[in-house]
Amino acid sequence: MADDLGDEWWENQSAGAASSPEASDGEGGGGDTGMIPQETAPVPALPKKTKQPKECFLIQPKETKEDATKTRKRRKKKITDVLAKSEPKPGTPEDLQKMMKDYYSSSRSVIELEELNLPDSCFLKANDLTHSLSSYLKEICPKWVKLRKNHNEKKSVLMLIICSSALRALELIRSMTAFRGDSKVMKLFAKHIKVQEQVKLLEKRVVHLGVGTPGRIKELIKQGGLNLNPLKFLVFDWNWRDQKLRRMMDIPEIRKEAFELLEMGVLSLCKSQSLKLGLF
Repeated sequence: MADDLGDEWWENQSAGAASSPEASDGEGGGGDTGMIPQETAPVPALPKKTKQPKECFLIQPKETKEDATKTRKRRKKKITDVLAKSEPKPGTPEDLQKMMKDYYSSSRSVIELEELNLPDSCFLKANDLTHSLSSYLKEICPKWVKLRKNHNEKKSVLMLIICSSALRALELIRSMTAFRGDSKVMKLFAKHIKVQEQVKLLEKRVVHLGVGTPGRIKELIKQGGLNLNPLKFLVFDWNWRDQKLRRMMDIPEIRKEAFELLEMGVLSLCKSQSLKLGLF
């Protein structure tokens, strides 16, 4: 009985060992079979880092002083730019008086500035930009022929026409042929003519008309070559503009000399009603 139980138990153990996979894989399962290596899952490759686009900065070239100066010069408005876009307006007596006050405002007292004021009766009719020089002079001085016949005083003139340059003076002399007739005309500017020569000419002969620049006329008065007392008309070439579109009074040197000339006896003659001012 014991032997039968032992045989049955042994058969069960053998059957269980044969059916159990762990027994076949165990240490006693065979001499040549070892452990079957476990398959490892493939490691996924790391994604390559995409290169981020780099920011591009444009480096502005440094502005030099010369460039800055050129830029300022380009942006600055010139008087020619302003005048080229504006319609020409004829000058008026108010323009002359205002310009004179502005010129002396920083160096004169209020009382002194008031002394520069001229009554309206001192001014002739201004040119409305429709006249030639001859037609304008005929309008403001219809009795010119009689006046010049009665004038016989040397070192003086009956009419002064003041302009900005010698070239402009020559143009004015040529353009007044219809008005002047037989009148004696003298050039009163500095170009190619010495002041001593002009003084001698004024001493030798009677002159009716003088055309020139304020600087030379001032010098002739200082040297005693020109007496203003017989003067009846003083005309500024006010509205004419040069190549830069400047009037004579827009040029600082001419403006300064013109105002100094007015104070050398012209203003007092105007106030005494013996001299008239015109703006051509």
